[in-house]
Amino acid sequence: MEEIDFIIDEAKEAMNGSVAHLEKSFLNIRAGKASPQMLGSVFVDYYGSQTPLSQIANVNVPDARTITIQPYEKSMLNPIEKAIMVANLGFNPMNNGDLIIISVPPLTEERRRDLVKQAKAEAEDAKIGIRNHRKDANTDIKKQEKEGVSEDVCKAAEETIQKLTDSFIKKVEEHLVQKEAEIMKV
Repeated sequence: MEEIDFIIDEAKEAMNGSVAHLEKSFLNIRAGKASPQMLGSVFVDYYGSQTPLSQIANVNVPDARTITIQPYEKSMLNPIEKAIMVANLGFNPMNNGDLIIISVPPLTEERRRDLVKQAKAEAEDAKIGIRNHRKDANTDIKKQEKEGVSEDVCKAAEETIQKLTDSFIKKVEEHLVQKEAEIMKV
């Protein structure tokens, strides 16, 4: 019985992880306003090691259409600029000698549709992850049944896992609807 509870808790935690990953992925999908998270995927070559941009520079958003990056060392201006270009985020950084300024262009209708597609793909990946966690949990429950746990207990556990799966997939759907509305809002 204790094993079954552990399997259910483990599945719930893993499914929660899938939703958390989705939320993090959605932060990187730009919805019009400038934000420091847009540069979360930028890694800079800092003395031979790939370092997140946020660890070697101040990233600020002075207004809704501008991101400024002020490196802690002036010698890092060019490597940061290069890293932003390599990250292929669709930004064109400008270096003024002290800081890097990025103007965030307003989204076109076509770009908004592309971002919605990207959000849907991320949501689908999260759903697949949740279903995989369900499959793993059900496999573990079947093993417990073979090891002598009663069939009724195992059936109840499988139903609990299915309810968990349904609730987490519903959460993913809610996040997607919210993100889609955010992206399409002009």
